[in-house]
Parts: sequence; structure tokens; C-alpha cells
Amino acid sequence: MKTFFTFVKQHVFPAVVAMTLASLLGLSEWMQNVENTTLDLRTKSRVRWQPAMADPQQLVVSIDEESLAAYKAWPWPRRVHGLFLALVGQTKPSVISWDILFTEPSEDDSRLIFGLKATEANVIFGAMAGENAVAGENAVAGEKEADGLLPEDPAVKAARLMPLENVTGDRKNLLTKPRILLPAGELALLAKSALVDTPPGSDGVRRRVPLMIAIGENVYPTLSLQSLMEHWKVQPDEISVRIGESITINNAYVQRTIPIDDTGAILLNYRYATEGFHTVGYSYLASSLNRKFVKKEEVTVPETTGRILMVGQVAAGLTDVGPSPFSALTPMVLVHSNVIDNVLREDYAHEVKWWPIWLGAVLLGAGGLRFFTQRKLVAQASFALGVPIIYVGLATLLWVSGSHWLHLVWPLLGFSSLQVFMIARRLIAEQRAKEHIKGMFGTYVSPALVNRMVASGESPQLGGHEDEITAYFSDIQGFSGFSEKLEPAQLVELMNEYLTACTDIVQEEGGTLDKYIGDAVVAMFGAPLPLPDHAFRACVASQRVQKNLRELRVKWESEGSKWPEIVWRMQSRIGLNSGKCIIGNMGSRTRFNYTMMGDNVNLAARMESGAKAWGVYTMCSEATKVACELHGGDRVVFRSLGKVIVMGRSRPVPFYEIVGLKEHVSAQTHECLAIFAEGMTKYYAQDWEGALACFARSELLEPNVPGKSPGVSSNPSLVFRDKVRYFQEFPPAANWDGVHVAKEK
Repeated sequence: MKTFFTFVKQHVFPAVVAMTLASLLGLSEWMQNVENTTLDLRTKSRVRWQPAMADPQQLVVSIDEESLAAYKAWPWPRRVHGLFLALVGQTKPSVISWDILFTEPSEDDSRLIFGLKATEANVIFGAMAGENAVAGENAVAGEKEADGLLPEDPAVKAARLMPLENVTGDRKNLLTKPRILLPAGELALLAKSALVDTPPGSDGVRRRVPLMIAIGENVYPTLSLQSLMEHWKVQPDEISVRIGESITINNAYVQRTIPIDDTGAILLNYRYATEGFHTVGYSYLASSLNRKFVKKEEVTVPETTGRILMVGQVAAGLTDVGPSPFSALTPMVLVHSNVIDNVLREDYAHEVKWWPIWLGAVLLGAGGLRFFTQRKLVAQASFALGVPIIYVGLATLLWVSGSHWLHLVWPLLGFSSLQVFMIARRLIAEQRAKEHIKGMFGTYVSPALVNRMVASGESPQLGGHEDEITAYFSDIQGFSGFSEKLEPAQLVELMNEYLTACTDIVQEEGGTLDKYIGDAVVAMFGAPLPLPDHAFRACVASQRVQKNLRELRVKWESEGSKWPEIVWRMQSRIGLNSGKCIIGNMGSRTRFNYTMMGDNVNLAARMESGAKAWGVYTMCSEATKVACELHGGDRVVFRSLGKVIVMGRSRPVPFYEIVGLKEHVSAQTHECLAIFAEGMTKYYAQDWEGALACFARSELLEPNVPGKSPGVSSNPSLVFRDKVRYFQEFPPAANWDGVHVAKEK
């Protein structure tokens, strides 16, 4: 029993919560719009995969561009429609339905009435229901109405607008309007009228189309249903309506059961785009019939006998257009045509109820939580991705093959939330295990090493390995003076601000902090995680630190008397070197640190300490310069300072000043570097006068100038000017190679 309750708590309950919340969210308007979009995509896919033509019993008579060109500006004089009715009526179509309103009286209504009387076909004119329906002048029953007509008005009773008689069920959700806008004058008496209303959904697309509209106590058929009634010679008492279930038609000609929802609407099963219907142009049909019946020419005319003719606007630029699954501008006459075709073919769309989907999703989700939580990532990912793919395929197949609308969005949302829950629960469990290890070792070793150890699943041990990195050393110039002039609390505050800035930059560039030694920062680039561009990152970090220090000096000076002048003039020297080093856990068997050792580490330290002798603040070895340029190109600007034999080494090392990042180095500084390089060439050639002249010129362009730049007491031009003067007085040996031998660390 305990196992059962554990299963319910850990697997079934999360699935029930996720699917219930997702299904409730699926009721929101924006989620329904997303769902509708997925249905539109399935509908478009069906048209591509199953191209077909609509039922030939219906013919769409389109008021197209050719017709507009033939009869000029829209709306046309009603004599045009009167002639059309007289001609088409001779072919004996079963019904001529007009998705056009003739609600405003016209001077040539008599011509339309003449055509209406001359035709032998059943004619249905469009009527409209609405809150603000306006009839205009309506001469029916000797009245003139300035407002919309009410159902009990004599005009309505006289008009051939027939209500449905056998309607059962709850009418509260039916589309209900208080007024009817009928065709003008005698038109409402001579032809039947039907409501053309097809309200759009929240996204503008008509997916549920009403087959009936309640006006007062009566329920009236819409144009599509009335057209079918006329086509099958169905009387109102031969139709039974059960709201929320179906409309049943049963007479000598036909038996049909049309599914409807509680609003009296059919879920429109869009099968065809505009080109899928049998269509003929209005002007072409009228012209062909005129040539045959009036001019008595031997011509072939479109077959209209016994067909439902649906007359409506299709030309671009006319007003009776709106969005559909196929286009943002679809002729609205095709909405009625789609409904008629659905009923003719008994090709109805069916929305799958929510509860079977919910139950299946809960069972599948609970099973996934039970069987895949502890599986390998590949198995879990296959389940998490495979189920939605299969479900989308199933939903598409059901819609394409059987017009069954299986909701996609909320089930996938619920399933996805369960996968997130599964991953989160797994991550939490793994994180707890990691935190346990971090808690054990976090006070002894660096966070980077702890993370690496957690990832490897191994316990830390003494020992190291050789790898290529860039070692980074920095130190504050004249730090002992700070200790003398600052109170302990001030010194701690200052160092915390400075070291935080330095450390953040180093870590942002991918470096790893090794240790702090008082005011010194020791770091490495390329370990514990390999970085192919470690030298470039270290060089960039050094210049970002120097830039940040300049900003800090301005900040400290702006704080007035809080800091003595020595703080405003703080300078930091940085040394870099790249090469093979020993990296690993070093120390005693009870306490150790992840650090670096080796000759190349010592050389980086010598670069930092030796920078003072050359009047620079960032110095690196040739190995760092070459590796930096390999990955960073010319973004970092260097200045050659010659070769030096540092203490502890016997061979000279070429070394360079890192002047700055390319985007920060001024044109003046570039000029200085060019002149300085010329001076170095003369220096090595022992052209002392020429070298002295060059260094004198470059001295005027140096970015760091004693007495002007905060904390600066020298620069390379001054250093080499003094060296030249020394060699002028004490010339070097004939075999002098320009190498400087360092006497200090």
C-alpha cells in the first residue's frame, strides 16, 4: 500500500496537475487561437496531400475582376441582376442564392423585380440580423421603416422568411439578434430571404458557422441551410433541430443528419481553397446565356440545371472578404459554399472531446515519470521528443483522413511541463549530491576545482599534470606606502574593491584565480578547463584591469577627503608568460590547493617584477605575444623592449610591453611606437646619436608621462634614453648583442 501511495504522489499526482492546468489554460482565448493556427496548418496540409474538387451540385457564380470590368463600378444597377435572373432562370437551376444584400431601395428595383418574376428558379436573397440593423425605405405592406424590422412586424410576417418549427434544447447559447434587415420593398415578398450572418472567431477566421439564428421567439435558417432546403424541397416542418446535437432533414428527396454545437453552428470542414470550387464568372455566365437565349447563337453555356447557384463577390478589392485557413483575403461567399459542400458530401468535422485526451495524457505522463526518470539521458530525450512527434503525426493523420480534430496545444503543453518537471526533479537530486561534495571540499579548494571534481565524480588527490597555460601575476606599485597612510579598515575596504574588480575581469575572460598574496593577484588561463586562446584572453584581461583601475582612480579622487592622494595615484604592474607548467593539487596530504608551478610560472613573475625597470605596467614574454596574435590577430598592441636574462635563467628572453587594445590605442601612441621602434633599431646598431634623437622624439608622445600620469615615474623612452647616454660614456664590448642581464628579481 505504501508503494502505491508513493507511486501516486510521485508520478500520478504531478501528471494530473500538469494536464489539468494545461487543459484549463487551453480554454483561454490566446491558447485557442494558437490551437486554431495548428488546425489551419493541418488543413493546408490536407489540401496539398489530397487535392479534390467540391461537389458539382453547387456552382459558385463569382463577381470577379472580369465581371467588374464588364459592368463597371460596384455596386451594379439592379437591372443587371434582373437580366441575370431572367436568363439564368431559363436553365432551371434548383436555387439561386445571393450572398449579396439588396436592403436599400433603388430606382431600378422594378427591373430586378421583373427578372425575379420571369425566372422559374427558387431565389433566396440575403437578409441580415443585428443589433443596429437598418432597413432604410421598405415599402412592404405599405410601410416605410427607418429602423430594423422586428420579427413580429407585418413586414416580416409578409416576407418569405420562414422560421424553423421543430427546435428543441436550450436556446441560451444560440446566436441571438433583436432585428432583421430584409431585402427592400417588394423583393422581400417575391423571393425567400435567409440570414447571411457568419460571425468570425477571435482571430477573424470563421470556423464555426451558425446554421440558425434566434430572433425573438423564432429560429431562422441561415443562407447555407436555406439553400439546401430549397435544393431538396424541404419544408420547415421536415426539419428537426436538437440544439447541441444535430439538425435532421428527412423527406422524400433526402435524409441528412448535420452535427451542430450548442450555439447552433457547424464546425466548418474546410476542404477546398478558392480554386477547389466549381465556379463561373458572373459576366461570362450572363453573356453566354444572352447569346444563347436572346441572340439565338449556337454556343456552349455552363451547366446550371438542377444546381445550387451561389452568387457572391470574389474580386480583390471588394468588401466581402476575410481570413480563412488558406488566405488572409478569402471571399466570404465560400464560407456558405463550404458549409453546403460539407452537407452535400456528409463530410463533417468532429472535435474530439477533451476528457479522453486528458486521461490518455495523464496515463502516459505518469508512466513516463515512473520509467524514464532514472534512465539515461538519451532514453529520456527520446521519450520527451518522440511522444510529441508521434502525437502531432497522429493528430495530422486523424484530420487528414477522417476530419477528426484532435487538440494539439494544451496536451503538448501539459506533456512538456511534465518533462520540465522530470528534468527539474532529476537536476535537484543531482544538485543535492554535488552540494554535498562541495560542502565537504569547498573550504579547502577553489570553486573551479570543486566543479571539475564534481563533474568527474572523482575525489581530489595530490598530484598534477603538465599543460600549456598563461600565468598571470599582478602587484600594486609601492603598496607599502598604502599600509602606512591608511587605517586598517580603510585598507581592507580599498583592497576588497580593487581585488574584486581584478578577479571579476579575470574570471569573465575565462581565467582561474590561483591565490591572493597580500595585494598580489595570481591567476592562470587555460586550466582547469582548456582554453585554446588562453594567451589572448590573458592579454585582454590585463588591459581591462588597467582600464578599470583608471576608472577607479577617478572614482576615488571624486570621493574627496575619504582617500589620500596615494590612492588616486595607484598603479598596478602585470606580468604574463605562456608555456608548459605543472598544474594540480599541491600541498600536504591534509590540506592542499589547486595551483601552478614551473619555470614558466617563475618567468611570469619576473615579467611583473621586471616591468618597473622598463617603465611599463604590463609586460609579457615573446611566447605570450606569439600565442596571443595567433588567436587575436592585431587586437592587442605590443612594443618590443629587447631581450633580458632574468635571474635563475641563463638564456635571454625577448619581452614586450602590452600597450593596450587596438580600439583604445590613440594615433599619437601609434606614432610613438613607430619612432621608438626606429630608435631600438639604431640602439642595436650602436648608433647612439640616432637612437638618442629617436627616443627624445618618442618621449614627447609617450602615453605615460612622469608628473602628468598618476603614479608614473618613468617610461620606455626615458629608460632607453638613459641607457644610450650610459653607453655613450661607457661603450659596450664589440660583440655586444643588446641583451640586458637582470640583477634583481
